[in-house]
Amino acid sequence: MDKEDARYQKLEQLHERRKQVVRLHRKGMGVMAIVGMTGLSYPAVRLAVDLYEEGGYAALKPTPRGRASGEGRTLTSEQEDAIRRTICDKRPEQLKMEFALWNRAAVMQLIEREYGIKLSVRGVGNYLSRWGFTPQKPIKKAYEQRPEAVQAWLNEQYPAIEKRAKAEGGEIHWGDETALVNTDVRGRSYAPAGKTPVTYTVGGTRQKLSMIATVTNQGKTRWMIIDEAFNADKLIEFLDALIKDSGKKVFLILDNLRVHHSKPVKAWAAERQDKIELFYLPSYSPELNPEERLNADLKHAIGTKVPVRTKAKLKLAATEHMVNLEQSPERVKKFFQDPRVKYAA
Repeated sequence: MDKEDARYQKLEQLHERRKQVVRLHRKGMGVMAIVGMTGLSYPAVRLAVDLYEEGGYAALKPTPRGRASGEGRTLTSEQEDAIRRTICDKRPEQLKMEFALWNRAAVMQLIEREYGIKLSVRGVGNYLSRWGFTPQKPIKKAYEQRPEAVQAWLNEQYPAIEKRAKAEGGEIHWGDETALVNTDVRGRSYAPAGKTPVTYTVGGTRQKLSMIATVTNQGKTRWMIIDEAFNADKLIEFLDALIKDSGKKVFLILDNLRVHHSKPVKAWAAERQDKIELFYLPSYSPELNPEERLNADLKHAIGTKVPVRTKAKLKLAATEHMVNLEQSPERVKKFFQDPRVKYAA
């Protein structure tokens, strides 16, 4: 008859079968006779007898199969504990790392620096998940937004602007301003689930700049960094440069900041209707503006690194990133692939 393979038996069942073998063995039955009676294989019977003779009944209990917990991992359990403690107790900048938050790239760099072990991003993610660490980021939404105004914009107002721009050979730009500060830490940081991570700002050295920029769905971006208060004069200065650079009529879509509606700006634009027209998004609807993605991209690039301490370095970091974006039209086009602004792609 077919022999029973002990490898596929449950541990409790295997334990009982071994005790059965020993009982028959103690009655004087030979190994081959036990094989024939029990249906077990010769190696299984021989092993049970040998275990009993070496250690008695206690030796018959099978050991768990497979790898022990943690066996086969790149990091030892001690190394894992040390990395976990570091993430919980320290911020990357305290360790002189160029990250403000504990993202996977930061953890990967920490492991390589501490133990000379280079893991993949996915491998680091697996460790973080196993430790119960989750990336945490708040969600913001304006309660003042009027849904009917948003629908009117999407279904009526913007299609009309698009039609006019095409008919007049113009170019639709989406504009916005943003503040750049060296204390604005962005992104998500891994931490134990339920324990929100904390980051600290640079005390006493807060630096601030402003930037106005526009994007088009063809990947063009134009921008100006302002080292002082943003006002109507600065907006007009930027708009003047924008129409000179464009070479065609600009249809500029802005949000409802007061400066956008100021009398000087409206008067200036009214005198140049053949070169530029201004349009306004529904109130409290920044998610409808593709340029917001550029702002987020810039702030993420600056905010995921250790905060700079001087305005000159802040301006340099912003300029380097914006020059890179200006030279990467395909990347700018991707801002329009966000589902909330794809209507403008």
